Amino acid sequence: MLAKRFSKSPLECGTDEAGRGCLAGPVTAAAVILPPRFRNKLINDSKKLTEVNRSSLRKIIEQKALCYTVHHIYMEEIDEINILNASILAMHKCIDNLNPVPEFIIVDGNKFKNYRKVPHECIIKGDGKFLSIAAASILAKTYRDEFMMRIHEEYPMYNWKQNKGYPTVEHREAIKEYGITKYHRKSFKLLPDQLELSL
Repeated sequence: MLAKRFSKSPLECGTDEAGRGCLAGPVTAAAVILPPRFRNKLINDSKKLTEVNRSSLRKIIEQKALCYTVHHIYMEEIDEINILNASILAMHKCIDNLNPVPEFIIVDGNKFKNYRKVPHECIIKGDGKFLSIAAASILAKTYRDEFMMRIHEEYPMYNWKQNKGYPTVEHREAIKEYGITKYHRKSFKLLPDQLELSL
């Protein structure tokens, strides 16, 4: 079972993002404050869970959390400020909307910018260590996946319902064949070097 908290504060929030490495779609962050007595043996890093488990755990998290928020940063802004800044901005936007305001922030990964005067700690692979970060990873992943499923209907040839915008061989082949869409991140390397000459 994952650890309940890093700090001694009962208002510690965990935050994480999904979709940083994708070629299309937003980067999505979530922030979660769990009650001090919250326990759940199934909650883990969202990448280690099945889609069915993520979906059922999302309902539990949304029902039991003291508060949670989810925020998308879209492709145009990712291209403008870069993916790292967009990921951190998405987390900050989530924290802006938490009520109560967190007294301590734990972040998955090793990069974050100070949020007002709230102390924070970056934790490598934190989504596999702390419940609130894992909960945030589940919310970020499921909300982003839903977005990708919706835009798949608009552009089914990229098969986003399956690859969710990640750089799979199939996705890159579709970019090579059909070009890019308004949902692609134009600042990203959408095709390997050896394919670029044939565009």
